Amino acid sequence: MTVEEIVRRVRERSARLASGLPVATAPIGSDFSLSGVVPAPEIWKPAAVLVPLVNRADGVTVLLTQRTADMPSHAGQIAFPGGRRATGEDAIAAALRETEEEVGIARTFVDVVGAVDLYRTGTGFEITPIVGILSPGFTVRADPREVADVFEVPLEHFLDEVNHKLDSREYQGRQRRYYAMPYGERYIWGATAGMLKNLHFILTAKETAPA
Repeated sequence: MTVEEIVRRVRERSARLASGLPVATAPIGSDFSLSGVVPAPEIWKPAAVLVPLVNRADGVTVLLTQRTADMPSHAGQIAFPGGRRATGEDAIAAALRETEEEVGIARTFVDVVGAVDLYRTGTGFEITPIVGILSPGFTVRADPREVADVFEVPLEHFLDEVNHKLDSREYQGRQRRYYAMPYGERYIWGATAGMLKNLHFILTAKETAPA
């Protein structure tokens, strides 16, 4: 898939979501979408992540991080750069700030395409994914307190449904089902895989809005 097609589809989805126009429902809205249980805290904690698509000469890749093993939440898991929004901060500003802080990529390398479907986590966060196209030439400087590794996966891996696995595990006494998209020895699952499933939907759906 070309960068131009990615940008067109994401911008169309983002514009419709922002304007309140009808859109086809994304597959995964929360960590519990596949289990029939949706957490309902009184106040969702606003957060944002950058979905960094790197415009490499041999194809688009997705930049991901692996969290350190001693993080207070989601330790050791694979994630997008991102985190909680500061007071008065919008989702784009938060995603770009967190990307600079976590992996050292300056916002000057990021062409923001748009915000896509919200994703709610079992820990009470409401995440706004911000899709951005990264120009090659950036330098990665991972914050060792939060990030154990930074790596890239070809976007085509996530666009092929053969790589979308349904797994399950027990969580708080219940079986929780979730998507996983393993890549080699990397086990990509949970919120990250859910947001990638939604990106797959946006980029491959024949229609971006209901008839």
